[in-house]
Amino acid sequence: MKILVIGGDGFCGWPTSLHLSANGHNVTIIDNFSRRKIDNTLNTKSFTDIKTLDERLQKWNTFNNIPIHYIEIDVAKEYSKLKDFIESNKPDTIIHLGEQRSAPYSMKNDETRSYTVQNNLMGTHNILNIIVEVNPDIHFIHLGTMGVYGYGTVSDTIIPEGYVDVKMKDKHGVEKPVNILHPSYPGSIYHMTKTQDALFFQFYAKNWGLKITDLHQGIIWGLHTEETKLHPHLINRLDQDSDYGTVLNRFLLQSVCDYPLTIYGSGKQTRAFIHIQNSVQCIKLAVENPPKKGENVKIFNQMTETIQLNTLANTIKALYPKTKVQNVTNPRKELDENSLEVENKQFLDLGLEPIYVNNRDYLDELYNAMEDYKDNFVDANMLPCSFW
Repeated sequence: MKILVIGGDGFCGWPTSLHLSANGHNVTIIDNFSRRKIDNTLNTKSFTDIKTLDERLQKWNTFNNIPIHYIEIDVAKEYSKLKDFIESNKPDTIIHLGEQRSAPYSMKNDETRSYTVQNNLMGTHNILNIIVEVNPDIHFIHLGTMGVYGYGTVSDTIIPEGYVDVKMKDKHGVEKPVNILHPSYPGSIYHMTKTQDALFFQFYAKNWGLKITDLHQGIIWGLHTEETKLHPHLINRLDQDSDYGTVLNRFLLQSVCDYPLTIYGSGKQTRAFIHIQNSVQCIKLAVENPPKKGENVKIFNQMTETIQLNTLANTIKALYPKTKVQNVTNPRKELDENSLEVENKQFLDLGLEPIYVNNRDYLDELYNAMEDYKDNFVDANMLPCSFW
């Protein structure tokens, strides 16, 4: 299958590209390297030593019979270039991982708020628009977020996979069942763009019959996948700063570097999680199981478990006794405590084998890998620097 991976140089895009390539797909990466440029503006860098995309691909292409190629395009700004490339490349599937993915960064200031909206919404809409014009049979896969559902909105409920059954009164007062898109409760500008994406998808699927899959992903943890472990040049990025670093990865990194774990607020917030290896496996499953033309947007909850932040911290303290903890004032407007249960039956039915946080082998693998990069630690980037 010919696949375009937009954002294929990023934290999710790079291991996804390798995993699909290793499984026999013909992969081309589209990227504008905005994530690397943002590191420079934030005075930070990946905790791991990542190579340029040219160097990464040169090494990967020695391992695999089908080479990965790439082209530099800004999908939000270079519409004609993107359209011409999609016309000539003739992909079967386009995977969109090219949105600005940090909630804190999206709330940092007026420039980052505007950039997030323009980059995410224009990029997504440009791709959909081009698919309509070039080939409506292309399967479009979008990496979304569990955060579109909100946290603790309705107590004692299990979050369904995208759609919810409700009853509405007709003009005679009779309640009638209807299945609707789950209401959105975004907690940041970043999350707001994902909820707008969902409306784009509903409209384009209804109006032009596009085949669209939306993956509502939990918080990623981990570093390695089977492919990125093959050579140091293939290692994935690992964000350490408070804007882009994900919570479990940052907790482990802080423990390795003798820095207290930064728990925001009470630590009683519960979130959904997924290991990076499971993430790339889910995307492969989505590629191989597209919706039929004319079907509703296919929505998966791409997560494997929900955990309270205090539980994460206590797990790390128990495994790595030198770990220290500090509670800091929560920089975000969110509930002090919430419950969270999530349905993820679709991926389990397709054969996903979850990797759980209590798997000591995977935690040790991550912890030991971080030990090799302690010299890259930037303690000035540990405390929150975006507030709302």
